Amino acid sequence: MSDKQSNNPLHGVTLEAMLTELHAHYGWDGLASRIAVRCFSHEPSIKSSLAFLRRTPWARDKVEALFLQLKKPKRSLAPKASTARAPAGHGAARSPTILFARKTPPTDDA
Repeated sequence: MSDKQSNNPLHGVTLEAMLTELHAHYGWDGLASRIAVRCFSHEPSIKSSLAFLRRTPWARDKVEALFLQLKKPKRSLAPKASTARAPAGHGAARSPTILFARKTPPTDDA
C-alpha cells in the first residue's frame, strides 16, 4: 500500500488543512471566484465548507486541484545562465571581461 501512496502528493493532507491553507492564501472571495460553490460565497466558514465538500465529490476534486496548483513549484521567468559555450561562429562576439587589473611597477624610462 505504501507504493500506491508514495506518488500521491495529497497523502497525509487533510481536507481541513487544504481548505485552511487555501483560505489563508486566496481568502473567501478568491476561493469563490476560482471555484463556484455557495459555501465560499454566502456566509462562508471552514466548518460549513468542510461539510459541503465531504458530501460533494466534484467540489472536493476542484479544491484538491487548486491546492495542488498552489503547491506546485513556481518556475522562474528569468532565463537560466548557461555554462555551455556556443560553437565558434554562433552568436554575437563578446569582448572578454576583465576581472582585475594588475598594476605594473613604474619604469625608469619615463
